[in-house]
Amino acid sequence: MTLLSVNVNKIALIRNSRGGTVPEVTRMAQIALDAGAHGITVHPRPDGRHIRTQDVYDLAKMLDVEFNIEGYPTDEFMKLVLDVRPAQVTLVPDEPGQLTSDHGWDIPSAKETLKPLIGELKNAGIRVSVFMDPVVDQIERVPEIGADRIELYTEDYARAYGNADHEAVLRRYADAAQTAERLSLGVNAGHDLDQKNLHEFCNRVPNVLEVSIGHALISEALEEGLRNTVKAYLRALGHE
Repeated sequence: MTLLSVNVNKIALIRNSRGGTVPEVTRMAQIALDAGAHGITVHPRPDGRHIRTQDVYDLAKMLDVEFNIEGYPTDEFMKLVLDVRPAQVTLVPDEPGQLTSDHGWDIPSAKETLKPLIGELKNAGIRVSVFMDPVVDQIERVPEIGADRIELYTEDYARAYGNADHEAVLRRYADAAQTAERLSLGVNAGHDLDQKNLHEFCNRVPNVLEVSIGHALISEALEEGLRNTVKAYLRALGHE
């Protein structure tokens, strides 16, 4: 079954909006794990508007489950992840100051940059995933850079959910996942997945190993409570 990694960026964003330590990122991460989540994801950005460097170190100390750190591979990001050595690093083509991730890598243009960095991460024992649009031609180029997995950027699916082009968009994701499987690449997914659309995505798109969900999950937790919301996502993935 697909594993759930909870992205705690929004917890840090709420904390930073007021200053101080409340809500405490590590405590909220532990609540999610106590509810059954399989891992924790963070995406530190250069401006420190949510997850900060110290959060990454604090989480690394407390976690005994998979830690997934996402980000653009700046020198500072690489130094951080090579120091922390999480189970997985997900490389994302974000520009500095970008509000949220909104596209996958163009492998031909990024190959010379990504290949040595991925090699460095893998030599440190870190599994590497790259953020990708559901474009078969691009995914077929991923083995050239040495990544272990792709993370499918799922905003197109979320936008199409329940609309006339829903089936066509879903087929694109299924084709992308099948291509990854043929190339022996693991498949993760994330962005705008929620309680309504998650089950169908993981039921129709083959071999999704892990989803990382933050914005929707934390937003829903404001109504339902974090423990209950994590459990609802786990039920959507077939756990319990």
